[in-house]
Amino acid sequence: MSYEVKNKKNIATIGLHAGQEETDESGSRAVPIYQTTSYVFKDPKQAADRFALKEEGNIYGRLTNPTTQALEERIAAIEGGTAAYATASGMSAIFYTIINLTQVGDNIVSADNLYGGTFELFENTLKDLGRSVKFVDSQSPEQFEEAIDEHTRAIYVESIGNPKLDIPDFDKISEIAHSHGIPVIADNTVGIGTVRPFDHGVDIISSSATKYIGGHGTTLGGVIIEKGDFPWDNGKFPALVEPDATYNGLSFYKDCGPKAFTTRIRAVLGRDTGAVPSPFGSFLLLQGLETLDLRIRKHGENALAVAKHLEAHPKVAWVTYSGLESSPNHEVASKYAEKGYGGIVSFGLKAGYDGALQFIENVELLSHLANIGDAKSLIIHPASTTHSQLTEEQQAATGVTPDLIRFAVGIEDLEDILADVDQALDKIE
Repeated sequence: MSYEVKNKKNIATIGLHAGQEETDESGSRAVPIYQTTSYVFKDPKQAADRFALKEEGNIYGRLTNPTTQALEERIAAIEGGTAAYATASGMSAIFYTIINLTQVGDNIVSADNLYGGTFELFENTLKDLGRSVKFVDSQSPEQFEEAIDEHTRAIYVESIGNPKLDIPDFDKISEIAHSHGIPVIADNTVGIGTVRPFDHGVDIISSSATKYIGGHGTTLGGVIIEKGDFPWDNGKFPALVEPDATYNGLSFYKDCGPKAFTTRIRAVLGRDTGAVPSPFGSFLLLQGLETLDLRIRKHGENALAVAKHLEAHPKVAWVTYSGLESSPNHEVASKYAEKGYGGIVSFGLKAGYDGALQFIENVELLSHLANIGDAKSLIIHPASTTHSQLTEEQQAATGVTPDLIRFAVGIEDLEDILADVDQALDKIE
């Protein structure tokens, strides 16, 4: 017996049921792990039709897997999209998204408040592949419009910048993009469960599933989701519209409709390069989605309390968190953040660079590692780690200062988190 969730924003329910509205023949309540590389066809016609994309169904693990399909359907439902494609990592999701939209000579316009790995991809690897990226101030819609030219194929933003933690004005940015016939891509890694980009004009979400989706630091993964209503036939996106020779002249836009974008990634990029999650990895990410709503609420609750505590501490020089009324991004963030302001707090100490390193050395409960979104609290010094390959100017543009500490606040008891923060600060002279 299946159940349809009436309110599409009820992610607590969607996170438990979407993608498995009915159990398979085994009756398994948990989504089964289909640990297989390939699938038996019932007859030659079915095999031929599936290879030609005339019939949906499983062919080979590089293209589809029932466990992964459940993950894709669930995350698409959570974000409010028509279809999703799961990848082996967040970076492969971003890479596939850009490559699917662009050709040699094209460019995208990107906000400058990026995760260090994304910045490196945009600044170096895409350049080597004949694509370019124009970086603009994440909080200046006017700069986005000024940077668009005839070869621009998308605007790219992070829903909550990592580690700058600002939220873009989606409505203004999407209006600008659509007036030029290009889509808006949002990395919703940090904003998942809090910010709903599709409700504010975004066309594609490309996120890491490693972080808050997984929630426990166990599994690499990424996900691409499409809203499903962008008019790809405006002359700028021939790969999505023109007949594909490898599929007997099929047009993804004309033949796949609201699933055109992710279907091409699956059928072409996934087919040819295969950056897909393992079935067991997809299973673990599904477990994360089951508690996503609970964790996101607790992350946000704890993060706001930590931000207020740090803001009042005499050894703290500054705090960045959009939930603080003192934040210059608070007004914009309040418009788009429906369930809190995220689980990350950035701050600096009056003791500067050396103080930041001392704080990290002093913590006991908090873990020092290069990740965010775990149930456990995590800290890192971006200037010397995640953003260390960037120049000082590039670091400044992304919001990284020499003294910045990125604090991914976990779901531990708040009392214990604050106690560890205080004891670590007390040891700094």
